[in-house]
Amino acid sequence: MTSDVLEVSGVSLPLKRPGGARDLRAWDAADEQLLAQTFARFAPESSPRVLVVDDQFGALTLGLAAFAPVSFADSCSLAVALVMNAHAAESVAAPLSWLAPPEGPFDLVVMRIPRQVDYLACLLRWVNSVLAPEGTLLAAGMIKHLPDSSAGVFADLVHTREVCPARKKARVIVAAPGDPTLRNWTELWKGYPLPQSGHSVNAMPAVFARDRLDIGTRLLLPLVRRTAGGLEPAARVLDLACGNGVLGLAALAENPELAVTFSDVSSQAVASARNNALNAFPEAEVDFYHSDGIPEEAGRFQLIILNPPFHEGGVVGDHIALRLFRQVARHLVPGGRMLMVGNRHLGYHRSLKRFFSTVRQLDADPRFVVFEAGTQEAGRS
Repeated sequence: MTSDVLEVSGVSLPLKRPGGARDLRAWDAADEQLLAQTFARFAPESSPRVLVVDDQFGALTLGLAAFAPVSFADSCSLAVALVMNAHAAESVAAPLSWLAPPEGPFDLVVMRIPRQVDYLACLLRWVNSVLAPEGTLLAAGMIKHLPDSSAGVFADLVHTREVCPARKKARVIVAAPGDPTLRNWTELWKGYPLPQSGHSVNAMPAVFARDRLDIGTRLLLPLVRRTAGGLEPAARVLDLACGNGVLGLAALAENPELAVTFSDVSSQAVASARNNALNAFPEAEVDFYHSDGIPEEAGRFQLIILNPPFHEGGVVGDHIALRLFRQVARHLVPGGRMLMVGNRHLGYHRSLKRFFSTVRQLDADPRFVVFEAGTQEAGRS
């Protein structure tokens, strides 16, 4: 956990970044420029209704506390960061998500530009529906992380008023609302067939590999089906970092009597998994959590399935997986097991042994490795 002080436009804001990534700030130059542009163009005394979209670790929500903004984010990690940094403001409401989006109109929308072009198009269309007719959009990102076609997406969907000069390798775009919205947008959902099931899986734009079965999941699927088929009826299964829910759905397709829980840090992922599960298996016992990992109230499981993320924004590494492994070890029943697939170069065969009493490699290809990791049964050493 790192701490630093963001100072811009008279705001002095100590911020900590949650999670396992060390020596990383909780803010960047895009946050700085958004705060500077907001205070240069708007005064808190005029009481504009302000919406912050996809703040990362609280820099925007807390930095704009004088405006009493509504915060809206896909990732629930923002909620964790706001709780951690709440001392920086008098009061901070919990951020809203795609599971219950805020309603407009807003006079000002302050938005981080995402890395995925489909999600950017989704956000701009949604912003058009909640931004007041004379409202302003301030959107920014680090130039190296902007989608290649982002300029065209802005040109198509909103009315760009100004592209501010780049500062510290960050860019701010000032825009007015455009006409396109999410209504009747055919690209909102994309998907593919769920192998060997007769069902399909669909997902919203922020979800990883939403229009194709990714290579790692493809390698893991046969082992998920085989393991799920051998579980007792009503055994509890967790699809952790579920994305569109393809792994949990494959388990249900093999054994419809399972009780399957889906959890993801992304609210669009949770909404997608819920939509897929309720459409394909309306009678199944399923639960859904928008959570950065496994919430304590989720309980314990006979089987946990995991394809862990290995990047967080621009940071690549195993810090997310290590945090999830620690949680999995606490949430397996005695004798329970985890099935996971990971990138070969991250060396999970070593890190798994820190958290589990048994670790076995089940499959591999040039890029990915599948492991089974478990806990000892009660009474056995």
